[in-house]
Amino acid sequence: MFDAILIEKPEANQTASLTQVNPDQLPEGDVGVDVVYSTLNYKDALAITGTSPVVRSFPMVPGIDFSGIVRESAHPEYKPGDRVILNGWGVGEKHWGGLAKQARVKGDWLVPLPDGLSLRQSMAIGTAGYTAMLCVQALERHGLRPEDGEIVVSGAAGGVGSVATALLAARGFEVAAVTGRMSEAAYLKSLGAATIIEREELSGKGRPLAKERWAGGIDVAGSQVLANMLSAIKYRGAVAACGLAAGMDLPATVAPFILRGVSLIGVDSVMCPLPDRQAAWAGLARDLDKSKLDAMTVEVLFSNVIETAPKFLKGNVRGRIVVPVAAELA
Repeated sequence: MFDAILIEKPEANQTASLTQVNPDQLPEGDVGVDVVYSTLNYKDALAITGTSPVVRSFPMVPGIDFSGIVRESAHPEYKPGDRVILNGWGVGEKHWGGLAKQARVKGDWLVPLPDGLSLRQSMAIGTAGYTAMLCVQALERHGLRPEDGEIVVSGAAGGVGSVATALLAARGFEVAAVTGRMSEAAYLKSLGAATIIEREELSGKGRPLAKERWAGGIDVAGSQVLANMLSAIKYRGAVAACGLAAGMDLPATVAPFILRGVSLIGVDSVMCPLPDRQAAWAGLARDLDKSKLDAMTVEVLFSNVIETAPKFLKGNVRGRIVVPVAAELA
């Protein structure tokens, strides 16, 4: 038996509890992993609280991320003792996830732990940081360079935003960090932000085409925030969009696209192909300042995850949350 957070829905309302699970209950997969670290992400908080129908089948172990050590493998790329990372692929939604001491998954979903990162650091980065790197790489593929101008980042005090701010600053970009918590200004400047923008400035109804302000952007909000961001992007700039914290709608016009040649780049981290994942993780291991990573990371005990989830949804959490599931194995 092993410890796991289990979401169940015997009747109308779901429940989440820290309980013990029999290994025989693990879903199908060709690699068994002893989970060492996991995380608490926005999607995990939605799943645990039942605020949004993230979980597709019950019972479910949440946790869209984990890092750990291969226990058993029938996959040709992995052997017992290998250190691995998993992000996405519907884990924690359709397939049992990382908030448990054991996991069984498809080996094709795993990424070898890159040189230069510990298991804990990989989860301090997690899906949020990996998504941030995918966004940064998307803007660079578009051709954006530091000399083109400032990059605006929404939700900058959150997981994706914090890592994106640090990565962009490390690459020489000036970052305009958007936050609804101006009390986090000093934190954001410590990550490398040059300008702090209050979220209210982008939350209200704006003009279809505003004054050119930013060379590009990374957006986790969607809705009016993304619409206003797009309207103020410079000629031939781009925004990488990866979230919907403010809503799924996009109350924008075609004006930025047809008058300024602005590009909206969708970034999906869940089903991202392996080569792109490996490139993102290699970049994170190489470029992310580990002292800044430490500054944006807090630990939440495995036993406290369920009570922390509602606080996450209320925006009371800064940066990244690491969950030591079996840190003694590291």
